[in-house]
Amino acid sequence: MREIALDTETTGLNPKSGHKVVEIGCVEMLNHIATGEVFHVYINPERDMPEEAFRVHGLSEAFLKDHPVFKKVADDFLAFIGDDPLVIHNAAFDMGFLNWELEQIGKPALDMARTIDTVQMARKKFPGAQANLDALCRRFGIDNSDRDLHGALLDARLLADVYLELMGGRQTGLGLGVEPKAETQDEIKIEKRQLREARTFAPSEDEMTAHALFIAQIEGALWKA
Repeated sequence: MREIALDTETTGLNPKSGHKVVEIGCVEMLNHIATGEVFHVYINPERDMPEEAFRVHGLSEAFLKDHPVFKKVADDFLAFIGDDPLVIHNAAFDMGFLNWELEQIGKPALDMARTIDTVQMARKKFPGAQANLDALCRRFGIDNSDRDLHGALLDARLLADVYLELMGGRQTGLGLGVEPKAETQDEIKIEKRQLREARTFAPSEDEMTAHALFIAQIEGALWKA
């Protein structure tokens, strides 16, 4: 089963207010485990970068102006995600931006029904607890020490690990997904068992006499027929 952990960075909170996507990061997963295949692009928003957004992700207008606009990367992005489920932390936000960008270049919108929202998963599994990505990394012992700033690819990688834990960890089914390591001849230890000598239980003369008397008292025994 192929799924895509996806994250974006933007110039602000609302695409209808003129804000744009500036980074997309995607991580491929098979059976909930990251494969190492990724899609990552920086995007020129063709506008300024508000200070509040810059403090979140550190992507400046000067840095982004040398990167392609969304229209130039859209086909590669769509080819990478294919028709597979999209695992997103707060899916409404990222999908809102991506579908706005796709609409501007005449591309069909992505279906919200294909998304798996890890915020909703976390709130259902841990009611009342913090459901942000940092809090979930702490809960599951996932190393996010490199996350000084938000970054779409870094966050998508962390999200893939969080999603795996939310699904039950690396052994989510009876198949376990990992075959046991085959032992080499050097690793196989053969131990010789110390066998006891067979013990005998021969009856004594008194026991034989008592047994004979007991048998004689049995009426209708088959061996007397």
